[in-house]
Amino acid sequence: MTSDCLGEYVCTAANINFNVDNLLNGFWQFTIDGLSWGAIYALVAVGYTLVFGVLRLINFAHSEIFMLGMFGAYFCLDVILGFTPSGNAYSRGIGLTVLYLAVAMLFAMLVSGSAAVGLEFIAYRPLRKRNARPLTFLITAIGMSFVLQEFVHFILPRLITGYGGSNAQQPIVLVQPKTQFTIFGATVSNVTIVIVVAALVLALLTDTAINRTKFGRGIRAVAQDPTTATLMGVSRERIIMTTFLIGGLLAGAAALLYTLKVPQGIIYSGGFLLGIKAFSAAVLGGIGNLRGALLGGLLLGIMENYGQAVFGTQWRDVVAFVLLVLVLLIRPTGILGESLGKARA
Repeated sequence: MTSDCLGEYVCTAANINFNVDNLLNGFWQFTIDGLSWGAIYALVAVGYTLVFGVLRLINFAHSEIFMLGMFGAYFCLDVILGFTPSGNAYSRGIGLTVLYLAVAMLFAMLVSGSAAVGLEFIAYRPLRKRNARPLTFLITAIGMSFVLQEFVHFILPRLITGYGGSNAQQPIVLVQPKTQFTIFGATVSNVTIVIVVAALVLALLTDTAINRTKFGRGIRAVAQDPTTATLMGVSRERIIMTTFLIGGLLAGAAALLYTLKVPQGIIYSGGFLLGIKAFSAAVLGGIGNLRGALLGGLLLGIMENYGQAVFGTQWRDVVAFVLLVLVLLIRPTGILGESLGKARA
């Protein structure tokens, strides 16, 4: 190792802060902001954990399903609802704003859900018919992730002028962050309330659907023993398609919530890092466990906020993955560690 290289490492280490007082002074603010990030991670993580629970497949292309949802929400606001991208906040009143957000969320869910089902049909179903090895599925998932990214990067701009390409979309800001109330000295904005409440409602509906409905029992049956479930009359292909659809719908909803928090984040590579964090959240809570994904997402969002308070903003992502490694060293199955197939009915 040369002296110049050594100097770079020393300089990098010197940039690490260790400011516990910063965390203590803003503890509740970091917690509330972390919850909003964690809620988004949790919704995306559910897609990873459902697919893994049923197919034992890590669908790395799920982050691009989330990214397509962002573009779907943007297209709805821009073309269907007629909001001109300007970066300035619109003010249409609470009622109309909620209506527009609901329409944009439904459209984003439609785009992501359709893309997820299409991904399963085009990429994964032919492999299942050929009884491909798990490694083949994994390589295909990684490949499809890049295919979807490059589609938005290079092909989408030729199909729809002004969409995709190397630059982020010009923001459409429907909700200007405003403080609604304070708790323990920490401010809670309208954007935080919308994100957390919407995520919790969707998570509750998903958990109810998986644990209390007929098709939810089918998902758990296929996750536990696909051969026996098929013999009992459960359509494995239909269950797999439904699983991808649910994951895609939640990713689309998360995409709209993410654009509320980061309006300038709509870009072809915008789902990559968030997708990795959502996958980490699923593993953190217990891969294949629905409630584990929700818990892992919330915990990851909070802990990475704490980490950036102590070590500095530039170490935010590092803290998230170090936390994952530490948990897996102590409990390899994740915090809850219960598979989807063994979930309580």
